[in-house]
Amino acid sequence: MIHGRVHIMQYANNMDVLHLFWICILVFLHPSAGKMMNSLLRRAIPSFSHFPRQTLRLLSAEAGKPDFTNMVKKNKVVVFMKGIPDSPKCGFSNAVVQIMRMHGVNFDSYDVLEDEDIRQGIKEFSNWPTIPQVYINGEFVGGCDILIQMHKSGDLIEELKKVGIESELLKEELGKPSK
Repeated sequence: MIHGRVHIMQYANNMDVLHLFWICILVFLHPSAGKMMNSLLRRAIPSFSHFPRQTLRLLSAEAGKPDFTNMVKKNKVVVFMKGIPDSPKCGFSNAVVQIMRMHGVNFDSYDVLEDEDIRQGIKEFSNWPTIPQVYINGEFVGGCDILIQMHKSGDLIEELKKVGIESELLKEELGKPSK
């Protein structure tokens, strides 16, 4: 965000106050406007075309970035995957979906194949290089291999329990008559 503010202030002398005000609104209050910002600014400010392209990219870069902090907290369990739960596009994403289904977990998902900003950004956000990525209660848990390990060891049931989710596997186990 600081880069965007710095560049806006550097060019403040070249614009009138009203134009600067509208740029600030576009950049800081409406992140979804980031992708259309360049064309809007070019129409709104006739002299805008003299700005270097690098500055235009920096002005709009922050505005278009996904808000991963809020995305991972949208639900108790969030999965960034290739494809969607009903149609995973890779075996690792499919394995995560199947584990979640076995435990009866309702989760939010984001298809990283649909948005390159999400695909690359989530890797930077978590400092984890691969997809899928699983978040429980806003905290990064890991990828497919870690989720499989947690499933096998029973740790996943415990992690789900901490956030108020009772695993269907646990319910089935408790419902079986003892030998």
